[in-house]
Amino acid sequence: MTDQTDQTPGYAIAYLRDVDLNDQIATYLRRIDATLDPYGGRFVVHGGQLQPLEGEWSGVVVLIEFPSTRAALDWYASPGYQEIAALRTDNSNSMAAVLDGVPPGYRAADSVEAVMAG
Repeated sequence: MTDQTDQTPGYAIAYLRDVDLNDQIATYLRRIDATLDPYGGRFVVHGGQLQPLEGEWSGVVVLIEFPSTRAALDWYASPGYQEIAALRTDNSNSMAAVLDGVPPGYRAADSVEAVMAG
């Protein structure tokens, strides 16, 4: 992660395919909200209608916002979340990641020098 881990919002993103909608997934969904609260996490996207524009999409996207990337990482590593994580991973083909957000007013042109420097 960059040095922005405490200065900008952080996001946890997951892409889930082939979800087995069973009792374990139901338990996961019932319990995840309580794991987010101590870290200031909130759902921004949780499934919903996906409108593919490029490439093949065959699953659902989940996006959770946190006050910082550090908070997102701490949430994922927390005992509360780790206790239920296998309920998701054992019942879906999924990928998950944590990523840095950008500061207010950010514009893509702001990154040109950093990208060009390599």
